[in-house]
Amino acid sequence: MADVEVAKCLSGLLSGIAQMVYYNKSEITEELLKNELYPEMPQEEFKVLFEKMKGLIKSIATADMDHAQLEAFLTAQTKRHGGGGLSAEQAAALSRFWKSQRVRVRESLLAQHRWEPTLRGLSWRVDLQTGDSHGNADHRGPVALMELELGRAGQDSEFLCLEFDETKVNQVLKKMADIQESIDRIVQRT
Repeated sequence: MADVEVAKCLSGLLSGIAQMVYYNKSEITEELLKNELYPEMPQEEFKVLFEKMKGLIKSIATADMDHAQLEAFLTAQTKRHGGGGLSAEQAAALSRFWKSQRVRVRESLLAQHRWEPTLRGLSWRVDLQTGDSHGNADHRGPVALMELELGRAGQDSEFLCLEFDETKVNQVLKKMADIQESIDRIVQRT
């Protein structure tokens, strides 16, 4: 294959892998990529190339490499001896691919790892009861009302209303303090 043809096939392979792994395009398969891009290549040789490129893309995406990190990573990969190294053409294709696809891949990874439903909004107030309709002055004390707006991507919000007495508010605050302590401990270790 001519150099231009090799570069086009590599770019197509990288794009196809991204379509499969990050953009959830089920119609893109390993077999389709082989038949369309490398019809003359033996299956085992294609499998090795496919897995190597897939692993490299995953490494680059997981680390969310910037340009300098990517260049250092690719340089190290081209200097590897044996069958695991990259050719200069492969490194150049990976560099071009990552430059054009970094933002999209990152957004896809974030979307895939986002908890659903997400908290879209929170409002609260404290109500004081001054008496009931019969004139009784007995009251339960202050009541905290909290409204949570929850939603999934592309769907309307759902609202959850919670009512807390003073004891429950204190329990929630204690749990929040415990969570903050745990986060602080983890952050200090890293």
